[in-house]
Amino acid sequence: MQQATQTSQSNEPNFVAFRVADQEYCVDIMSVREIRGWTPVTTLPQAPDSVLGVINLRGSVVPILDFSVRLGLKSQNPTVDNVIIIVQVDSQTIGLLVDEVSEILSIEDDAIKPTPEVTYEGSEAFITGVITFDSRMIRLVDLSFIVLACPQPAPR
Repeated sequence: MQQATQTSQSNEPNFVAFRVADQEYCVDIMSVREIRGWTPVTTLPQAPDSVLGVINLRGSVVPILDFSVRLGLKSQNPTVDNVIIIVQVDSQTIGLLVDEVSEILSIEDDAIKPTPEVTYEGSEAFITGVITFDSRMIRLVDLSFIVLACPQPAPR
């Protein structure tokens, strides 16, 4: 995929772009801890539908969220082709199950447009803008809203 600009030489915001259900989304690269292949999860009883389960990430229990369910789309059957984006928001670490990570984008501030007011109320909470780039429209995700759907493992 084409990269917007050299990320190492730019002061512009950088984003990790990814695909879910043939749609493009992105998150601030500063929130991304790592990108890894699909790992089977341990399910949690009575967890929200969007929470697939948890994985052990170097000694930490990390909940894995099915991003497509969080968007109100059909649940995925994860395969080795799926990717987990490990993100950190405040003190919580979660994994987002996505179809693929496509690229790292350096975007000028004026390329980020506000979310149209015609969107339904729920989407305004987690889509904070739309990035126009190479005839594409990429939705900018507010991870703090996504994290609210994810239960914290109980402290021991």
